[in-house]
Order: sequence, then structure tokens, then C-alpha cells
Amino acid sequence: MTYALIVSSGFSWLLNLALVLAVCALARQVGLLHERIRPVGALSLGKAIKAGEAAPIFTLPSLTGGSVRLGGANAQGQSTLLFFLSETCPVCKTLLPVLKAIRQQERLRIVLASDGEVAAHQAFIEAQRLQAFPYLLSREVGLAYQISKLPYGVLIDASGTVVTHGLINTREHLESLFEAQVLGFASIQAFEAARHAAGTPLYKQVH
Repeated sequence: MTYALIVSSGFSWLLNLALVLAVCALARQVGLLHERIRPVGALSLGKAIKAGEAAPIFTLPSLTGGSVRLGGANAQGQSTLLFFLSETCPVCKTLLPVLKAIRQQERLRIVLASDGEVAAHQAFIEAQRLQAFPYLLSREVGLAYQISKLPYGVLIDASGTVVTHGLINTREHLESLFEAQVLGFASIQAFEAARHAAGTPLYKQVH
């Protein structure tokens, strides 16, 4: 009986050891997988305006009242998120609550921009309760930034310089614009490229 207990105990210890080794191996694989699929942030598509260049200057009427100036120094010292959307874009609609939340939390001016029929966008503004946002209806602004896919975000700093821009499909893509600004890179992709080129964990140093 004693011999059987010793064997059983030894087998139990071996089993536990095997489980610990398996968990360690799995954790290592998860870490490698996370490194390989690290979020790359919003994908920059526009070619006309590059990060570091002055944003084109526009002064245009807003569908929600008043006028909006884009480009140039911001008198309030605010950055501007120029968010291109469409009243028929499903993804755009899913991001509207995120924009509303960011507008309340960040020291940031959010300007919505699109083109099309005035009546359709006025109905969209009413249905989605966007009266608090400046809302531009201008084909020229879209052309200036070569917007070809929606939704698309352009972050402009208080001095009127384009900081970063990219295609926005998720909240993470949107937040990556602000993260790129904090990191001082044109995009998260550019940051990752620099991190790998340097061979050091720049991301951990920043945070």
C-alpha cells in the first residue's frame, strides 16, 4: 500500500511538472503571436497630404451652424480631428458614439466632413444627434486629402500641421491616431518600423 502511494505521489508530481512546462510553452507562444499580430493602427491611404505638412486652409459653412476654419493655427490651442464619413456608411455610424465620447474627454475639436445632398445630411445629423459637431459638406476638402475610402480620419495639431491620418474601421484605429501623435511618429506603422530597426523595445520605453 505504501509503495502504491509513493508511486501515485510521484506520478502526480510529474503530471504537475508537465502541466507547468506546457503552460510556460503556451505563454511563450502567445507572446510570440502577440508580437506578430501587434495592432498596426489606422492605415494611411491619402497621398496628397503627408504627416508634417501644413493642412490646407479652408473656411466653410457648417450644416450645424456657423463656419469652420481648417488649417492654420488654432486660436484655442486645440488639435483637430477631421473625420470623413457618409450618411450611408454603416461603419461610420458605429463609430459615432466613440466620437461623441472622445469629444467629451479630449481637448480636441472634431469636425465631420462629407459631400452629397444637403437634405440627406441634414436628416442624418438629426437622426444621429450630431448637432454639437461642426459638419462640413465639401467635395473640395475630400479632394485636398484624396479621400477614397470611408471612414477616414486626419489629425491636425494646433499649429495647423497634419500629424497623422488613416482609414478608421474600429475604435482602436481611431485611438491609434492619438497614440501616434504622443509617440511623435507619422503612424503606428512608422513607429513599429523604427522599433524593429532599432532592435529595442521602444514601445515599452515610451510607456
